[in-house]
Amino acid sequence: MSPTVDVPALATLLDGRYAEVRQLVRKNLAQHGDILRDAEEMSRADFRQRVLDVVVMMARTGQTGMGFPEEYGGGGDIGASIAAFETLAYGDLSVLVKVGVQFGLFGGAILQLGTKPHHDAYLADLVSGKLLGCFAMTETGHGSNVQALGTTAVYDAATAEFVISTPDDLARKDYIGNAAMHASTAVVFAQLVVNGQSQGVHAFVVPIRDETGEPVPGVRIEDCGQKIGLNGVDNGRLWFDGVRVPREALLNRYAEVTADGAYTSEIENPDRRFFTMLGTLVQGRVCVGGAAINASKVALAVAVKYGLRRRQFGTPGSGDEELLLDYGMHRRRLFPLLARTYALHFAQERLAADLHEVFSHEDASERDRRALESRAAGTKALGTWHASRTIQECREACGGAGYLSVNRFDALRADTDVFTTFEGDNTILLQLVAKGLLTDYRDAFGDLDQFGMVRFVASVAVETVMERTSVHKILDRLRDVVPANDPDTDPDAGLLDTSAHLNLLRWREEHMLAGVARRLKKGMDAGGDPAAVFSACQDHVIGAAHAHVERLVLEAFVDKVGAMETGPNREAMHLLCDLYALSAIERDRAWFMEHGRLSNAKSKAVTAMVNELCRRVRPICGDLVDAFDVPPEMLRAEIIH
Repeated sequence: MSPTVDVPALATLLDGRYAEVRQLVRKNLAQHGDILRDAEEMSRADFRQRVLDVVVMMARTGQTGMGFPEEYGGGGDIGASIAAFETLAYGDLSVLVKVGVQFGLFGGAILQLGTKPHHDAYLADLVSGKLLGCFAMTETGHGSNVQALGTTAVYDAATAEFVISTPDDLARKDYIGNAAMHASTAVVFAQLVVNGQSQGVHAFVVPIRDETGEPVPGVRIEDCGQKIGLNGVDNGRLWFDGVRVPREALLNRYAEVTADGAYTSEIENPDRRFFTMLGTLVQGRVCVGGAAINASKVALAVAVKYGLRRRQFGTPGSGDEELLLDYGMHRRRLFPLLARTYALHFAQERLAADLHEVFSHEDASERDRRALESRAAGTKALGTWHASRTIQECREACGGAGYLSVNRFDALRADTDVFTTFEGDNTILLQLVAKGLLTDYRDAFGDLDQFGMVRFVASVAVETVMERTSVHKILDRLRDVVPANDPDTDPDAGLLDTSAHLNLLRWREEHMLAGVARRLKKGMDAGGDPAAVFSACQDHVIGAAHAHVERLVLEAFVDKVGAMETGPNREAMHLLCDLYALSAIERDRAWFMEHGRLSNAKSKAVTAMVNELCRRVRPICGDLVDAFDVPPEMLRAEIIH
């Protein structure tokens, strides 16, 4: 038996604490519903202006400034700002990304890295949309390796100015949203040089255009040109040729340069200082993951609704055609993705709550901040990969009709594609997650990249990892509660046992983490080169991180279901939770079988149960996508109207 669904109640559950905020965004999206058509019909220049106009109009409603202090025209609620941004993903994604650049990256850098003089000078105009800016971090030659940026900011004590320079084309700022047309000001990340000594990467507020919109002297701007998607966002390149800015241009929350040229910081360790500064910008990563999950909801809403009305083939000789979703394989294509979308939604909800909690309290511990960064990195990676897979599968599930622009899949696919590398390449982000698992956030190990991992291998005894996780004890404990490869065990036993699902994912995580530690130790004990040792283990490192995050996602889903009132909606969520867990286990069943956690019979039973759960979801699938509450104007797909 399949449960029934109270759609309004489920929609309210999904909207959570910030239901009013999300409804405000939906209302604004509906008012600009024609922007989806404009994206297809306008020239690139005209559409960029159209996107800018929408962003400025939305700023006037207050929805884009909810995370800024009230004294500057904001809402003073970081959680509300995340909810508003996520919901924007139901609409045109160029609008979403331009909002993210203006208010999340540019505004967030000034808010989090600056001090009160910067806030007084910039935030009110920034929040209202009067001051447009960009976030100039990424460089052509350095990508995710922010510590190696080539742009320099040399302090000139004689004039109390910083001199911003681009030494070569590898150090040009690249892919910078808002830079090609609209930004008048940039937050520029550069190597700070004081008295001939580099103090590492710091951020500066740098004018790039004058009142007429022309580049200021010493600044060169170039358009990045046509992109795969998001062509309503004016990405550009920036070069700086000895551009002088006053000493006050340094965003000095974590470091200061005195007038006479003395560098001071309360954080003595330069690596820790750098990652503390970057850690304050984690909100962008949280937002991108949430937006990707919501874009998946749009694709699923279209594909499921199409599958409930499109007929094809049928029983030979009957003259009747079957609905697409009455075919087992069509359910198989869509319903595990639907379950995973719900799971990721609740994982994202928990992450956003953690972000709000950490950033709403100045005394948040270093451990809490590091845990937030790790969770944000992992959730963003899984959420954006999920969006790419889901949108493509939904497109295929709609056949040739899914290839028509009017049905939205081309824009969804093109515009979300960059999310897997936006705010950090997903593979590198999972290395950040693994770093946290392996080192317990030790200050001595701070880098996000593989070279930081190599330094860990070379300088930190791997025994400490084994000791921290008590991994052997954990494996022994879990071995008692996770059924092994026993041919006499009933293959159907425990298939719908939530605790068994959790224990199996925990066992995988701890086993993979222990395996990484052992491989690192073995390689170093054999006198291996640290870089070679790490490279040989990198797949294992990423696998452990992925297993960790997938376990966190399941825990968030289980906790959400457990907190619901008894009734049909809880039954529906329990059904989806089981489907998410078993489809995750099925997807990695080769690993579980290799490690003696699934017998052949049990593996087959998992697959059979996934099919059965998909069958049970079939009667309520329309209600489940209706609960996403995507505005009808954003579901302009003609195949469902």
